[in-house]
Amino acid sequence: MEGLITKLSNAHGISGSEGNIRAILEGELKPYVDEMRTDKMGNLIATRKGEGPSIMLAAHMDEIGLMVKYIDDNGFLKFVKIGGWYDPTLHSQRVIVHTTKGSIPGVIGSKPPHVMKPDDRKKPPEAKDMFIDIGAKDKEDAMGMGIIVGTPVSMDREVKKLANGKITGKAFDNRAGCAIMIDAMRQLAEMDIKATIYAVGTVQEEVGLKGARTSAFGLDPDIAIAIDTTIPGDHPGMSKNESSLDTGKGGVITIADAAGRGIIAAPQVIKWLVETAEKHEIDYQTDVGDGGTTDATAIHLTRDGIPSTVISVATRYIHSPVEVLDLADLQSCSDLIAKSVLSVNDYF
Repeated sequence: MEGLITKLSNAHGISGSEGNIRAILEGELKPYVDEMRTDKMGNLIATRKGEGPSIMLAAHMDEIGLMVKYIDDNGFLKFVKIGGWYDPTLHSQRVIVHTTKGSIPGVIGSKPPHVMKPDDRKKPPEAKDMFIDIGAKDKEDAMGMGIIVGTPVSMDREVKKLANGKITGKAFDNRAGCAIMIDAMRQLAEMDIKATIYAVGTVQEEVGLKGARTSAFGLDPDIAIAIDTTIPGDHPGMSKNESSLDTGKGGVITIADAAGRGIIAAPQVIKWLVETAEKHEIDYQTDVGDGGTTDATAIHLTRDGIPSTVISVATRYIHSPVEVLDLADLQSCSDLIAKSVLSVNDYF
């Protein structure tokens, strides 16, 4: 699992540019499924055929990033944010600009504090005042490198090990979900299951749950599990009132998110997952949140409704280039999904 999450996290694919991640999923899932296709939206749909209930596993492939909106006369790149960034997180980061001629490095710059007015130094930096410096001589030089309006930009970070089984890297939201889905399908390949399984790598989750909406409509599964990350409350600045979750204490089963504005999971789905976890002594946590949503929000409202929930990894500092998770939680999520699929006929 460590090698898998490292491979996925170190790869690059912001919303709308998920091709590199899709290629990794294709290679990893191929031995475990009967057929594979990419739909019109760009979602990867890998199917293991069966006769029982159909289950959709959805893990979004995209990461938050940036997109070039303008190249100034001196060759500096202005950008828009793709996905939910907290602006100060972007300041002084190294980035990779994915041009038509290949990838080139850059850094995010802004006015130095030495020349700021005192009041300006007290304010957090804003993305609108930042730019990307690739070392270009001028606009023509930048364009000659293959940069155009619409060029995607991602963070220049690689996975590093921390103490006690934890790792840090970019895009664990949601390469963690992709890794879990792959490992769950690996486990299921060795099991005698009756259900049909759709392992779906969805696109553009970070900008509106778009791929989940279209793929779920096309597949019309009986049940769905979105696989994602969520926010723990186990570090400074957070309280248990804000999140009762901890890293290293198992995968998270969502009962409701966004205070119910996202998903309120069907009771039978929660019963299925919780009883499976307890039967097989798999570590798990349950969560009621008032924050963001996941692919499950779009999936469960598709057609006449699809019973759904989320299994997620408690991940510190999500939507930053230094996210932190516990490798044991990845395995807990994978084990829970595999054992639950195995027992689905007992519940649905």
